Amino acid sequence: MGVSKLQLSFAECCGLCYNIRQMNELPKEDLERLMARAYAVKTATWGRRVALRGLVEFSNICTKDCLYCGIRRSNANVTRYRMTEDEIVEAATWAAENRYGSVVLQSGEISSEANTAFVEGVLKRIHGLYGDSLGITLSLGEQTRETYGRWKNAGAHRYLLRIETSNRELYSKIHPKGHSWERRLDCLRTLKNLGYIVGTGVMIGLPGQTEADLENDIRFFRDEDVDMIGMGPYLAHPDTPLAAEAPIQAKGRLLALTLRMIAETRLAIPDANIASTTALQAIDPEGREKGLLAGANVIMPNVTPVKYRKSYLLYPGKPCTGEESELCRSCLERRVKSVGEEIAWGERADPLHSLPSR
Repeated sequence: MGVSKLQLSFAECCGLCYNIRQMNELPKEDLERLMARAYAVKTATWGRRVALRGLVEFSNICTKDCLYCGIRRSNANVTRYRMTEDEIVEAATWAAENRYGSVVLQSGEISSEANTAFVEGVLKRIHGLYGDSLGITLSLGEQTRETYGRWKNAGAHRYLLRIETSNRELYSKIHPKGHSWERRLDCLRTLKNLGYIVGTGVMIGLPGQTEADLENDIRFFRDEDVDMIGMGPYLAHPDTPLAAEAPIQAKGRLLALTLRMIAETRLAIPDANIASTTALQAIDPEGREKGLLAGANVIMPNVTPVKYRKSYLLYPGKPCTGEESELCRSCLERRVKSVGEEIAWGERADPLHSLPSR
């Protein structure tokens, strides 16, 4: 599993150490060269193909109160919803029939027997329809080992749990009391131990974040041997406490910094799945395409019913909240082709990093 010593040596010399200490000051020409090098590594490893993950945001009810999140428990301006089991299965079925190859079931974090059993039932139905041919990723926050195990046995293949930052002190500043960076790390390691394909990620541009933090984020991905990585720019939601502390970020600088992180991470972990997140499109109309050219190989189109999408706003300016899934599918195919890539239709597309050593 993972990359060879030769690849790690290349990444450390030409990726992690290549001007990363001056992360905010990389000239445009150097960024373009870095992206080109990362794209070459991506195409050599994965080809000029993009994997799709149909995103089903099935509930915005959350028991957590994270200081940066638009669906935090204390935000009274959110219209709360929870899709029915039939609605979730229907959305997953649409994704499968339209050859997405994989779905992501995401919601706010709830730790209860009722919620565990509900998700378990949904997983059994979807897995019963498609078996292992349709990849199922969960993004449901911190849970117990028992809960993770039940969901794995019910048919889940992957789990996405973002660390948000590898800096423990910074983590504590963006979460209320009662949250623990060590608990989050323990959950990631438990997921790996249970046999999940594990993903994590960070926010880029957090108040108080330094270049050293970003460098350490990449080292964290590598040292924890994660298979999937999702990074996006921090976009301050106006209904959150952290928004009052967030400096006004120039979108161009934030975009460049995120592309830089994608490229550096691709060089550090050549065989991981790296997402070009929707948040990139929120700061640049061609942000997701640029993410692909920086070395990303995954896009997560939203297949949630349109009537729910505007209520699942983790950050402001989220694109595609009013676009039907069929239109989104056609639009994505055009966008991907515009940068010389092809969609890997019908492929589960597990990260090569998660496979046994080749």
